[in-house]
Amino acid sequence: MTTTSALRGRDYVLILLIVLAWAGNFLTSALAMREVPPLLFTALRFALLALPLVFVIKRPPAGQWPRLLAVCLCIGVLHFGTSFMALKMAGDLSSPAIVMQSYVPMTTLLAWALLGERFAWRTGVAIALSFGGVLVLGFDPLVLDRPMALLVMLVSALLLAIGTVLMKGLRGLDVYSQQGWMAVISLLPLLAASALFEPGSFARLASASWVAWAGGLYAAFVSSLLGHGLYFLLVQRHPVAQVTPWLLLVPVFAVALGIAFWGDQPGPRLYLGGAMVLGGVLVIALRTLAKARTPIPPEPL
Repeated sequence: MTTTSALRGRDYVLILLIVLAWAGNFLTSALAMREVPPLLFTALRFALLALPLVFVIKRPPAGQWPRLLAVCLCIGVLHFGTSFMALKMAGDLSSPAIVMQSYVPMTTLLAWALLGERFAWRTGVAIALSFGGVLVLGFDPLVLDRPMALLVMLVSALLLAIGTVLMKGLRGLDVYSQQGWMAVISLLPLLAASALFEPGSFARLASASWVAWAGGLYAAFVSSLLGHGLYFLLVQRHPVAQVTPWLLLVPVFAVALGIAFWGDQPGPRLYLGGAMVLGGVLVIALRTLAKARTPIPPEPL
């Protein structure tokens, strides 16, 4: 049960750890996918994540199975699979990290269309600003060189938004049960998709170096288990909407990591478009904080 107390010093330390865990996942995953194809890497992540969680997951309440399966397939298979594909296709960390945040305005629009949730004109302007930022960002030379990566990342963000709306109806499952079922349910479809669309992928995994395996371990245990575990701890103490705006530091740190360790060279359009996207998302998050109706967001990547 959350409280309305203000964030304290230790809470900001937890937020920093969450942001670093999720931002670092862009870099470690990109390094791993130099050797392991995206769909198989996604399967590796879930296989490693399932190892500890399979012993603690709880059965969902009666009537929750269809929604749980839909959430796991939408987020675990389709969103994560396409997000890693986009990260591999992009060749940079900056644009995928920023564009993924467009799932927030997409979620707001879907909740309005499907659930009847209403929003004020200021939120509408923020949504338009975010989508306008994606257009501006798309004209940066870093993105123009590989436009399909931007398109795939937008599809991935939409799938995450759909999964977020579906997740609103899940009941009776804690964060580790949700992660555990997502890992278990997503694994076989991802392995099948890799076998079909990534010929020779299993042979590449067998010969992968420690860098690829370290990327998988990081994605499973640092990004998913640690990051989401700390996040769940925070939202037990404070309203989710109070924490959400701070998560916008994830793409900021990811861009910094891309420049420092991946060789990204963002241009003015990417910075301007990124500022528009994140600015719009921030306004949406702050408006939601005022209403205190924000759902628990899934992990961004």
